[in-house]
Amino acid sequence: MTPTHTFRAATPADAATIAALVESAYRGDASRAGWTTEADFLHGRRTDITEIEELLTGPNGRFVLFERDGVVAASCYIERQDGVCYFGMFSVHPPFQGTGIGRLVIEEVERIAVQEWQCQRIEMTVIDIRAELIAWYERRGYVRTGRTKPFPYGDERFGLPQRDDLRFEYLVKELGA
Repeated sequence: MTPTHTFRAATPADAATIAALVESAYRGDASRAGWTTEADFLHGRRTDITEIEELLTGPNGRFVLFERDGVVAASCYIERQDGVCYFGMFSVHPPFQGTGIGRLVIEEVERIAVQEWQCQRIEMTVIDIRAELIAWYERRGYVRTGRTKPFPYGDERFGLPQRDDLRFEYLVKELGA
């Protein structure tokens, strides 16, 4: 039987599920089951319920949830910023990584950006040492800009860095009219 999937906007009741999903995709030993782990260069937390709740109540953003057979398997946060759709906190449950879910989520985000928000571009930041992840986005049409911003060393909300060369690079995709 083919699994069914749906997309929906998250509600405040989903905050704990989203926080657990993000943590499982990026931090700790559980994240090593997938290929998006940051566990080798960032320890500590990636997010918490309070941050997710704050983002859920913001006026210009939303979490998009991907459910497979009624279970949340992926999520991401998108925010409308002056005609640009910011895309972040993208998480696929590690056992489901590599199954095509990520591609489906990206397609849904691009649909929302164009059809609902009339955005011409999607922008995101990725830790620039994440060569495999950046290559995955490039295969989906995202372009490295060379524009960077420093990693927030000393702010434990972003984790505990295990190396001193981390920074974020902006990736963009022009969506057209």
